Parts: sequence; C-alpha cells; structure tokens
Amino acid sequence: MVQSAPPPAVETRKPSKVEGLKERSNFLREPVATELLQDTNHFSEDAVQILKFHGSYQQDNRDNRAKGQEKDYQMMLRTRNPGGFVPPELYLTLDKLADEYGNHTIRATTRQGFQLHGILKKNLKPSIAAIVQSMGSTLGACGDVNRNVMAPPAPFKNRRDYQYAWEYAENIAQLLTPQTGAYYEIWLDGEKAISAEENPEVVAARQKNGTGTIVHDNPEPIYGTHYMPRKFKVSVTVPGDNSIDLYSQDLTLVVITNKKGELKGFNVFAGGGLGRTHNKEETFARTADPIGYVQKEDVYDLVKAIVATQRDYGDRTDRRHARLKYLIHDWGVDKFRTKVEEYFGKPVEPFKKLIKFRYHDFLGWHEQGDGKLFLGVSIDNGRVKDEGDFKLKTALREIVEKYNLPIHLTPHQNALLCNIAPEHKEEIEAILNRNGVVTDLEKIDSLERFSMACPALPTCGLAVTESERAIPSFLQRIRALLDKVGLPNEHFVTRMTGCPNGCARPYMAELGFVGSAPLSYQVWLGGCPNQTRLAQPYTEKMHVDDLETFLEPIFVLFKKSRKKKESFGDFCARVGFDAIRSFSENYQPGVEAGNG
Repeated sequence: MVQSAPPPAVETRKPSKVEGLKERSNFLREPVATELLQDTNHFSEDAVQILKFHGSYQQDNRDNRAKGQEKDYQMMLRTRNPGGFVPPELYLTLDKLADEYGNHTIRATTRQGFQLHGILKKNLKPSIAAIVQSMGSTLGACGDVNRNVMAPPAPFKNRRDYQYAWEYAENIAQLLTPQTGAYYEIWLDGEKAISAEENPEVVAARQKNGTGTIVHDNPEPIYGTHYMPRKFKVSVTVPGDNSIDLYSQDLTLVVITNKKGELKGFNVFAGGGLGRTHNKEETFARTADPIGYVQKEDVYDLVKAIVATQRDYGDRTDRRHARLKYLIHDWGVDKFRTKVEEYFGKPVEPFKKLIKFRYHDFLGWHEQGDGKLFLGVSIDNGRVKDEGDFKLKTALREIVEKYNLPIHLTPHQNALLCNIAPEHKEEIEAILNRNGVVTDLEKIDSLERFSMACPALPTCGLAVTESERAIPSFLQRIRALLDKVGLPNEHFVTRMTGCPNGCARPYMAELGFVGSAPLSYQVWLGGCPNQTRLAQPYTEKMHVDDLETFLEPIFVLFKKSRKKKESFGDFCARVGFDAIRSFSENYQPGVEAGNG
C-alpha cells in the first residue's frame, strides 16, 4: 500500500501550474500586492498560491454557506515562531487580533506556531502589520519554503544541549527565511519594522557558495526564483527528546555534545513526511532516515546542501510527488547522500550512536533550572477559547499581562508558561482554576492528554469530514469501551485528521483516524508511544457509528494477549494485522468482552 511508483521520464514533463505562478510573482509580490488594493472580499486562485508564502490561507467557512450562495470567504493567518517561542507582547497582540478581526479564538499548531481564523481580506494587512510590530512574523509559515523550525519547548536553563537546540533552530530559521522584500513592502509599506538583528554568522553562511548551493545574482540566494518544489520542514532536538516528532520532518538535526557539555556537531536525519492522497498508492507517509553527522562549523553548509539537492532535483511537475521523502525514496539514501556531498564539498561523517528517543509533553509544573518554574497547560486540540465556564483565553491573557511571561508552544498544541517566579505559582494556579482551566494532571484523561486533531471542518478546504469537533466524542466513546472490556486505566496516542494530508501526524500514532469520506475514517494502527515507528493502514473506511463494534474485539485481544507493560501500538505491530482481523471476524460480543 505504501510503495512509490517510478516518476515519468523527466524530459516529457512540464512544470506544474504553481511553478509558473512563482516565476511570474516577482519574488512573491504579485498578484497579491495588486489584489490587496481591490475592493473584493477574496483573492483569486493565483493570488492564493502566492499568499501562502506570506503565512495566510484563504478559506471558506462551510458552516455559513447555503446552497447557491457565494462562499463565506475568510483568511487563516499563521505565525512563524522558531522553537515555539512567543514573547508576551506578541501573545497579547494575537489575543487582541482574535477578538478584533478573527473568530475570538487562537489555535496552537502542531508546528509550534499560532493560527488566527476568520479574518476578512480587508483586515489582513493590519493584522500582519500588528504581528510584525510585536516581534512576530508570518513570513514562510506556509508555502514552498522552509516552514517553522521546531525544537523541544521545555525552557531548561541548566541544560546546555537544549540551549543549543533553541539557538540553532532560530539560526536555521534565519538562514532559510525568504529574502525577498515583498513581505515588508506589501504588509508594512516597506518598513522592516523592529526585528532582532540577524546573526552575522548566519548572514555569511547564506551568501557562501563554492559548491553550487547559491543561486547567483538572485534576490533569493538559497531558494532561487522558483523557491522549493514543496514545503520543507526542519527540526532541531537533543538526544532522547522526541517531543518534535523528528521522524516526520524533511530534515532533523540532533545536538551532539562532548563530556563537558560543549557542542561538537549534529546527527542528521532526512526524508520524513506524512502527507498522502487516498487511492493514490504512489503517495505515502514515510519516516526520516539517518544521513550522517556534521561538525558544528559546517552545519549551515550541510543544511544548504540538503536544501539545494531538494531544490534542484525535487519533482516540480507532480506536486503530490514533490516532497524530499519521494526524492530519497526514489534515489535511495546512498545516492542522496552522494549528491548532498557534492553540494557540501566533502564527505558526510558517519552517524553517531544515539540513546532511545522518548516522547515528552512537559505538562504540569517543572523547574527551569535557574530558580524559576514553568507550567505546561493542556489545550484541547490547541484551541485557546472562552466557552461557558471554561475561559482559557481570558486566563492566559490575564497571566501574560500581569506577569509578563513568554510562552513556549509545544508540538502537541499545548502551551508552556515560562519564567514563573516561585512566589507567583499559587496566584497563577488560582487564575487558571477560577477560569475553569485544569492544572492537576490527575484530572486530565490520559486519552485526551495524548491526542491531537487538525481543525478540518468547517474552514479547511481539504477536509472531507470532521476532526477537531469530532475527536472529543470519539475519545469519550473509546474510554467507555476500554472501561467495558476491563482496561480502565489504559491510554495510547490517538490522532485524527479530516483528510489524508496528515497535519496532526496521525500516521505516527498508535491509533490514527484519517478522514476518508463524510462521517467515515481510514484507521491506522501500530505506531508507538514515542512516535518512532510509522503506523500502518488497517481499514480503509470505518463509519463513525461503527466505532465500538470495530474497536471492541481489538481491545479484547489486546487485553488477552499483550505482554507485560506492552503499549497498544507495540502490541498491534507485534501480533500483526492478520491475527487481529482473524480474532475480530470470530469475535462474539458479550462472550469475551468481560472475561478476557
């Protein structure tokens, strides 16, 4: 099911339409700049493709559309926050924009950024300008460029390896930021606004050539006129910390230090990616491969070499076959490494041995290592909102305003409130409790804690069914079913998406639901708790009404045949789908459920 078909012969293939739009855009200016001035409520399809590079998607709220009426056009705006860092002034600006121009919610993404939904076209420019003036950016949060660079969110001030991860996440984000002046011309009338000075080492690395990584005499020295064939996702982490789902990234760097804790270099993984298309077997989810090791002095050159290899050899004809994972799958790791070495100018060193990766969500109270605390706040599916007695948006605004705290967003759509003075701990807990926000981890159902869902309906144009609005009831039903079969304390990683693009990374989950038709989902099983193994498709279509009858025999077999402390995903991978199907086909409800 996940084998790639060979691409057609290169010489007969024409570039995709988007390649032409990028070429004619004058480095991401048109037709966005012209259409922004027009008194219309939406952008053209051509402008929408270029607008993505500026951090915005045009959407249609399908809840508000009646048959025969025009679409309910609105914009989604996404921020770029390397490592998930959100300064207090930026958070307060986003909170205000959500009320002034958006739908009164802010949504933490699975790549450690924030999204605003419901912004009208006429309010897009003031929204982006306000974000940039508050030390934020939306440039490159979407589009065929490097997306937000991820890093472990925990602010451990006494862990040098974590500090290196944040530093290099920020530097690589700078290195791969589009250099066109279009962003500031369009949204800030040419003002570059207040932004931190770029690292001189990064500026020098961006211009350094020698081996073909640079496009000469071009406003975009790394990307060139056509930018990347598709989106390019980067993360930086430390040995043992897989909070960033490293195997799902195009490129991951793992910090390697010596016994004194000094940075020596990085292990390099490449070729992960989860987007796929139903009934297109040549598209598939794929985990990243170890590529090698690079000394810290050469890391920017190697990053550029990998980017250049994808830039020059990635598929620009079929956008479904354009991610780096397909290039590495088609070529093999050895050929890919050899080509990277040509751009790098020397051999890539052998991969260093690593300890096992574990998933961490950093919820609850923790010491930072500098005398201060941080608090991980669980946010269901990343949605910061006020609803009835639950007033998370109000609580976070009050805390950030009163104590001037930065926030670190997690790859699991939660928020870490950082730099908390110990004497403010009780006051902060009181604010959260007063607003109905649970801080006691014992009171958060573990199924909910380890679940994720994408926004899907009503705003995502790709969604074929519900996700964010459906997963709460799914989890309640799964919990009731686990209680019924005698597994009351069981939990596992559950993820749901409304389409096969995989934004909530369901293909790395122990139990993944992927929208396949209205009210129906493909079900994936066999990922692991630490997100180091790809799940596999178990069934093509499960209707929402069949959830209990579908899962009950699987849970009963799990209870009967698991090894001690074996996780649900590990169990499914070990026993295999044939055994699970055989048991399910012969299962008699009521006979085995209670006495396994």
